[in-house]
Amino acid sequence: MDKKQRITTLNDLLRCNHVGGKVLITAGIQALGAEGIADILDAVAAFSAFNADNDPWGEHDCAVLNVDELRIIFKIDYYDRDLQFASSDPSDEHVTTRVLTIMLAEEY
Repeated sequence: MDKKQRITTLNDLLRCNHVGGKVLITAGIQALGAEGIADILDAVAAFSAFNADNDPWGEHDCAVLNVDELRIIFKIDYYDRDLQFASSDPSDEHVTTRVLTIMLAEEY
């Protein structure tokens, strides 16, 4: 598996299963309550409409989607293990902490 494929696999693991990193939701998502949060997490996990416009690097690291009438953005960033700097190699889970942030588009 090349580095790009490995990054995509690790990103999908975090996005779909919340494994291999941290998942953050913004105040706007939190304000939707437990049912709203669950619906959005499920929609982000189920998202599969990646294309050249929303995924130009083919890493499944960012997209915009609609959940009911809400416009949602998710983004995965790659940090070092101490969350101080960018990861030196996002394909290596031993030196990378992935952070999935889920927000309302209006919070961007």
